[in-house]
Amino acid sequence: MDCRSAAHALSQIATLLELHDEDAAAVKAMQVAARITAALGERPLGEALKHELNPRDWPHPDLLSPEALAVLHELADHNSSTVLERLQEETPEGLMEMLRVPGLGPARIRSIHDGLHIDTLLELEQAAREGKLASLPKFGARTADKVLKGIADLRATGAYVLWQHGRAEAERVAEALRIQPDVLQLEIAGSIRRRNEIVRDVDLVAAVRGSPSIVAATLAQLRGVKEVLGGGGRTLQLRLDNGVRVDLACVRPEQFALALWRGTGSALHVKQVTERAASLGYTLTNDELRDADGALVAIPSEAALYEQLGMAFVPPEQREAAGEVEAAVADVLPALLEEHELRGALHCHSQYSDGAATIEQMARAAHARGLRYLGVSDHSQSNTYAGGLSRDRILEQHAEIDALNVAFAQEGLDFRVLKGIEADILPCGRMDYDAGFLDRFDFVIGSVHTRYGMNAEQMTNRVLKALDDPHLTILGHPTGRLLLTREPYAIHLDAILEKAARVGVAIELNADPHRLDIDWRACRIAAEKGAMVSIGPDAHSPQGFDNLELGVAVARKGWLRASNVLNTRSAAEVMAFAAARRAGAIGTAAGTVAGTAAARSGAALLRVI
Repeated sequence: MDCRSAAHALSQIATLLELHDEDAAAVKAMQVAARITAALGERPLGEALKHELNPRDWPHPDLLSPEALAVLHELADHNSSTVLERLQEETPEGLMEMLRVPGLGPARIRSIHDGLHIDTLLELEQAAREGKLASLPKFGARTADKVLKGIADLRATGAYVLWQHGRAEAERVAEALRIQPDVLQLEIAGSIRRRNEIVRDVDLVAAVRGSPSIVAATLAQLRGVKEVLGGGGRTLQLRLDNGVRVDLACVRPEQFALALWRGTGSALHVKQVTERAASLGYTLTNDELRDADGALVAIPSEAALYEQLGMAFVPPEQREAAGEVEAAVADVLPALLEEHELRGALHCHSQYSDGAATIEQMARAAHARGLRYLGVSDHSQSNTYAGGLSRDRILEQHAEIDALNVAFAQEGLDFRVLKGIEADILPCGRMDYDAGFLDRFDFVIGSVHTRYGMNAEQMTNRVLKALDDPHLTILGHPTGRLLLTREPYAIHLDAILEKAARVGVAIELNADPHRLDIDWRACRIAAEKGAMVSIGPDAHSPQGFDNLELGVAVARKGWLRASNVLNTRSAAEVMAFAAARRAGAIGTAAGTVAGTAAARSGAALLRVI
């Protein structure tokens, strides 16, 4: 261990001593020792204790207290401190979280905890808003306002980014930390693991060798770390050189499963499961589960935690306090969609419109990913800015698709290209192209690409009218949102989902990371109403098929089964779905596979939610 890491440990001890209202002289002794030790930088602590930190070599040996020296020697010998670990175990995690709030020091946090019995940041914010904080001695309204501002500033520290960007950064940081000698296991947690559409922080949980707090302090000194924003003990908030904020939790190996579960969140899900544990006589705190007698219950995995509490396992994507805890207790959680269950991709573009690859290149890339069919859906004639296709170009494309399917069959390739189109839903609600020409396609995606400024009534009526067209197979990106750049257009989505279920039109979950439209909440509503969902990669190149991973994650977050998803069906079944709709078999196409299962699972879920 180097002196800088040791100084951090001394500072943590000083903070926790003050938080616990220990003797002021003891606090000051640790603070002084921390400053002296920090000045030695990266010098090995063991060497410094023989020379610079040896009291015999100091002109003022009383500056280093015996207690501080004892901590330093223990750190040098064992890479841990029993004093620090004891203080951490005695401190509620929520109080450590409060230390992150600008302007809130240990003394004020102790006063808040003692006066209001508050030990979480959420409770602190609520108390400040309700006037309880202002009623404490030496606080007042101005202090309460400063606390609220500090909490707001804390939350605004980092900007949101798209999920895939957050995950990429998380993977980069995780790789750099996994190779550190004291890191035994490390996983990404938080909103990235839960597959939220946009994320802000990178949350990491690590099982480490030795003292978790010491290892955390050591990791905070790695190259690329610009500053330590806050935290203490086993948890640190770091800002990297590129501006990314990382929340790092280090724990002992036996605590890893619970720490990963807690770090994954959401906070409300953790709260509900903790309450479930309490109702069964367990105590779930500080990454440990104890029974009614105080005995430690070993939790080797997240699944073991849920099983111990009499619950079905809740996948990370579902942990949003949206009824999953009650459903897990009742054992009625759905068997969620898996990516390998997708059999084809139905929203893909080629060089015929605004794609970057030929149909054959797209088809072979889809086959290489294990898919069995590709639905080509280039833009229609009205979409001139994206190279919308004229009738002649459509006929040319269809001839190419026919030839490709013959060639694939001759190769013995079990793969098929379907003839689709992404037809504009015009402002009047009519589909681009006339009915006779639309009959030429195997399936039709209808999307709004213009006049986003309509009011909710106008846009809803526009899309409802499009749903009346029997050629429409899939309603594309139904809200038009672009994450972080464009808000959804005004539309009564419930009315759209209800009618889509009734007439047998699938709703697209557009898996482009900029869209993720419909979102996971609407996916769940669609399934409960009996509407099919089509996961479309909106691929404009072979790399675009990577979008399917996130599309499946969002579908899982929305509680979707394979039976709820159109493109888990075979190519022949997709064509039959479209043909049944076109022939006027309203509702049949949607209901045969998805409707019954969704109705059963939806009814069961609604009973427990």
